[in-house]
Amino acid sequence: MNDFVLIRKNLFRRKLRAILMMVSILIAFAIFGVLASFERAFNAGQDRATPDRLVVLNKINFTQPLPISYYNRVAAIDGVAQITHFSWFGGYYQEPRNFIAAFAVDPEHWMNLRDSDFVFSPEARAAFIRERTGVLVGARLMEKWGWKVGDHIPISSSIWSQKNGSHAWDFIIVGSFTARIPQADTNVMLMGYDYFNETRSFGKDLISWLALRTTSVAANERVIDTIDGMFANSPWETTTDSEKAFSKAFAAQLGNVALIVELVVGAAFLTILMIVGNTMVMTVRERTSEIGVLKTLGFSGGRILRMVLGESILLALLGGLPGLGVALLMITRVRDSLMSFVPTLSLYPDIAAAAVGLMVVFGIITGLVPALNAMRLNIVTALGRS
Repeated sequence: MNDFVLIRKNLFRRKLRAILMMVSILIAFAIFGVLASFERAFNAGQDRATPDRLVVLNKINFTQPLPISYYNRVAAIDGVAQITHFSWFGGYYQEPRNFIAAFAVDPEHWMNLRDSDFVFSPEARAAFIRERTGVLVGARLMEKWGWKVGDHIPISSSIWSQKNGSHAWDFIIVGSFTARIPQADTNVMLMGYDYFNETRSFGKDLISWLALRTTSVAANERVIDTIDGMFANSPWETTTDSEKAFSKAFAAQLGNVALIVELVVGAAFLTILMIVGNTMVMTVRERTSEIGVLKTLGFSGGRILRMVLGESILLALLGGLPGLGVALLMITRVRDSLMSFVPTLSLYPDIAAAAVGLMVVFGIITGLVPALNAMRLNIVTALGRS
């Protein structure tokens, strides 16, 4: 008989009560695991952003276009090292519910700018530049649909139409690419801007935004002021910001995810904290006479303290760890259907580690008051309550 056996037997003395407390803790940590993972996925663009990359948007908002002529004018600005442009395609495969994040880009310059995020084989790089109707598809998107290089696929747009009235474009997959860094999203498709621009029925010579890399972070402010000053008072005024700020603003369109996580998880934890804390106080009070007997047998106050704290920490772990398992199961089940919106959704190891740390802290907080009361309990007083 050791202390752990005593802790375990005391915890499950009233099995129904212990199980109900563990279920409540399970729910709290399942909520934490899911919401924290969603927050990380929403903020992946900010984590990926490098400080020397800037984004140039229409001043009204990012849904409004810019003329393609801005591309060469911005490229000529002193301090701009690399530049490319993006046009949102709004694609889907076979059915509208099969959404695909597709962009029309300048192949060579896009790959040069994003080489720090993605790995392109020499064959894929050459084919994407060469093939007019070719598309470059990220590894996760290829895996999702079972595509392979050389496949001909029809991709429709919910926004654009061709001059012949069709909303579908026929493409050939000329290559794929993988992530160079964990935060990089390979659930995307890239097509050549020239082909897209020539065949669409409206919006000719317009782009969605420009992305560029400066010669150094120190040049950012000067480049930003030069770009926005160049197009001030024009029909297409611009706002230029860092890539991180752009990603943050884009994520903000879906709401303040971090605040939602904090409020929901905070409310759940506070409720469970009060329930479990009150139950632990009541549990120790029920054992007053037994604590007196233990002290009579030579158990020190410190040992009693550690046993009560151990019981509350064990309770938190027995409820919290299965809660993380439930969170992982839920994320795994919804990941494929949400891949286009939150492609990096996953229960990351650091989130799981933080959750385990919270379990220990949770156990200490809920068990500290009853543990201190048990430690300070006088033998005569304890036995007198029997």
